[in-house]
Amino acid sequence: MVQLHPDVEQLAFLLGTWRGEGSGRYPTIDPFTYREEIAFEHVGDAFLLYRGSSWAPDGSPLHFERGFLRPGGAGEVELCLAHPLGLTEVAHGRVSGGSIRLRTREDGAVVRTRTGPAVTALERRYVVEDASLVYEVDMEMEGTPLVLHTTSRLRRDG
Repeated sequence: MVQLHPDVEQLAFLLGTWRGEGSGRYPTIDPFTYREEIAFEHVGDAFLLYRGSSWAPDGSPLHFERGFLRPGGAGEVELCLAHPLGLTEVAHGRVSGGSIRLRTREDGAVVRTRTGPAVTALERRYVVEDASLVYEVDMEMEGTPLVLHTTSRLRRDG
């Protein structure tokens, strides 16, 4: 077993694979439900590997993202993600007990390819409570303000 790097000890509450269900909405689309899996893994270095995947209830793929969660200083954290739909996301935030809040708006960025969606800001919240991970994402797009987009409740696998 790889020893946890001391710089990521404050993030250890996230380690593992989390699975469950969620719901989504946005002013420009119909509400939807999905199955989700999020994994945080350490390899002994000063970051956690991050993998997020979601599927429609019928099993068809919805969304995937891959990246890294890194300590950003005392009580701070950074997230670097790539989305296959043509977005990259750099977010900064704070760790407080069993929760993290990350934003792209202040010191981060959302960058898209020419064909990527017109996302202009994202905010993520991860809260571990009662053996569950509650995960929420707010999204802003050109012409639509920052609003809650997805919410899921996940259980650690194993």
